[in-house]
Amino acid sequence: MVFYQKGSPNLSLSNEDLKNGLYTALEKFGSRKRIILVPPDFTRFHSRAGDLTCHAYHYYQDKVTDILPALGTHFPMTPAEIQEMFPGIPENLFRMHDFRHGFKTVGIVSADYIKQISGNAVDFPWPAQISSLVADGGYDLILSIGQVVPHEVAGMASYNKNIFVGTGGAEGINKSHFLGAAYGMERIMGRAKNPVRDALNYASDRFTRHLPIIHVLTVIGRNERGKLVTRGLFIGDDVTCFNQAAELSLKVNFTMLDQPLKKVIVYLDPAEFKTTWLGNKSIYRTRMAIADKGELIVLAPGLKQFGEDSAMDQLIRKYGYVGTPRVLDMVAKNEDLQQNLGAAAHLIHGSSEGRFSITYCPGHISRQEIESVNFKYAELSTMLEKYNPAKLKDGVNIMPDGEEVFYISNPAIGLWAYRERFHD
Repeated sequence: MVFYQKGSPNLSLSNEDLKNGLYTALEKFGSRKRIILVPPDFTRFHSRAGDLTCHAYHYYQDKVTDILPALGTHFPMTPAEIQEMFPGIPENLFRMHDFRHGFKTVGIVSADYIKQISGNAVDFPWPAQISSLVADGGYDLILSIGQVVPHEVAGMASYNKNIFVGTGGAEGINKSHFLGAAYGMERIMGRAKNPVRDALNYASDRFTRHLPIIHVLTVIGRNERGKLVTRGLFIGDDVTCFNQAAELSLKVNFTMLDQPLKKVIVYLDPAEFKTTWLGNKSIYRTRMAIADKGELIVLAPGLKQFGEDSAMDQLIRKYGYVGTPRVLDMVAKNEDLQQNLGAAAHLIHGSSEGRFSITYCPGHISRQEIESVNFKYAELSTMLEKYNPAKLKDGVNIMPDGEEVFYISNPAIGLWAYRERFHD
């Protein structure tokens, strides 16, 4: 059921609009005694989930006993990040999810079903895993808050992905990522219907229907001045509100191009992007737009390492971004990748499959490290001088020497594709 819906490609919702929309929905639920809020982490700072979490906390006050950022495999939030994203909420309410130990398996999606929906790409069973706190906390309201936007693993982000991946366990996260990668990222991105989402929806319908989960979903876009604005707010307890948000997100976040791009410059905000695990959104989100033999340059002043934890970082350093055929072959031959299918999926996502070059300009990683994982390297200071983010506008730019480049200031809020490479 949808409890609130408001959105259009030209709408601009203020913080007060978000508050009023959320409160309109919450009033329909009646009184609640024990509530957990599940927002995204700091990597989704621009989702407006921080504002909505604050509004929910002020609405329910002491009925909110726990706040669990949906970290997935990301770093735990720092006190400074919590304060910036959720100002005014007591820090002692925040719990940090442990994807290696802090989860419960609530059901198993059979290997036969996974094989069927993936077109025989994989045939393993998928464990539906969620935070033990969410599963057994005795809550009478679980408010899952997030942003719907094109996504490399689930086609479109958020909804039940926030629960099964954001608060999931290692095996469930890894296998869901590998399912999407093996099926093919170009066949998934920007699509609300795909094998990964089918598995998540199957799990929701059969394993978590008894839990009082309400989804609060935003859609974020840019106005004519390039400023981020909220285009939609959708609140509901089933897939209907997600489908509504996904439909709007395609209109707002998906840039369809008539010609492939020869050179793309992507800037990664150092406050959000400290690893290639996240920073490779610059690749995921542009891969369908870049021309054969084109070039992607990633300005990454905050880049400090590859993985979000030491185990993933070591695997990326060991195997590198070498394309789908080689990664699948390495998975077949190496137990460490078999036990970390999420890392294998990430290695697939982070490759151009040899079609175009990828040059990273990192703030804190050496040339040797960058080149060891199969990227090209360029000095950050040199490239920032040549391609100054303060002087570039999102989209096509003509440089002083006549060079044409396509600039993206935040790859996390969009998807770009060449029309002939994207097929429904």
